[in-house]
Amino acid sequence: MADLLIKAEGETDPDYGTFPDERPIEDHIKRGIVNLDKPSGPTSHEIDSWVKRILGVEKTGHGGTLDPKVTGVLPIGIDYATRAIQMLLGADKEYVCLMHMHEEISETEIREILKEFQGKIFQTPPLKSAVKREMRVRNIYYVNILEIDGQDVLFKIGCEGGTYIRKYCHDVGEALGIGAHMAELRRTKSGPFTEDETLTTLQDLTDAYHIWKEEGDESFIRDCILPMELAVKHLPKIIIRDSAVDAVCHGADLAAGGIISLDDKIKENDTVAIMTLKGELVAAGESLKTSKEIYKANKGIVIDIKKVFMEPGTYPKMWK
Repeated sequence: MADLLIKAEGETDPDYGTFPDERPIEDHIKRGIVNLDKPSGPTSHEIDSWVKRILGVEKTGHGGTLDPKVTGVLPIGIDYATRAIQMLLGADKEYVCLMHMHEEISETEIREILKEFQGKIFQTPPLKSAVKREMRVRNIYYVNILEIDGQDVLFKIGCEGGTYIRKYCHDVGEALGIGAHMAELRRTKSGPFTEDETLTTLQDLTDAYHIWKEEGDESFIRDCILPMELAVKHLPKIIIRDSAVDAVCHGADLAAGGIISLDDKIKENDTVAIMTLKGELVAAGESLKTSKEIYKANKGIVIDIKKVFMEPGTYPKMWK
């Protein structure tokens, strides 16, 4: 867990911006993310369009595609949050998978091969994939076997974003010399989004929306839709002064003088989230220095801004 390095003192003006949990309901929705429990059958894009229709919003977008038959955690960004949801694409994932072996094999051999298929592995994306088919390295953090029943193996796997579990099962089968395939798959985690109390079904979302519209009770829709800031919870943070916010919103890179505090574990080239003192997401960028170097710097550009999420004018212009 990163600690916070306090670089300067600073206060935030209550007349500008809003604490994420205190946004008016319409704004909460437009800057929100649904931690959706995807059912088996529809594509991720179909789920997007259904959420868009349920809420009557302009845009929706998901963070990490799931195949039609795969279920589980599918974060959906709404309107302004559709760009923020892209920050989840490289985030760590967790799945529960049912793998079917094509021939009988001992439990010992299964357990041994799954131990070997941890750490860094090589994968070539499958034919039906949205990325270029070239060999790449992916990290497998853990594989916990939950149950072995004959030729069926149920396991939980934690992995780097961009790992193909269908290909993982195929490669395990090839290594054993008997063949194997992914029979069922459920995603249980995508970055900070998990199968906790915030997981929402399409029916939950529909009901919550109608209760708000028809009865004026917004508590349920607030439970179903989370602030977009959660999409960068897994990233190191830099907190900036109110006076620096609008310049960053206009695309300026972040200088050392605009920083109030920062996580102490930032490395050079890390992707970092730029936040206001109220906890609002302003932008994301690439760190040009380490935490220690940023902390000591009095001037100069320290973050190369790559994506801006806050609209210019949210905070007053204090730059020339």
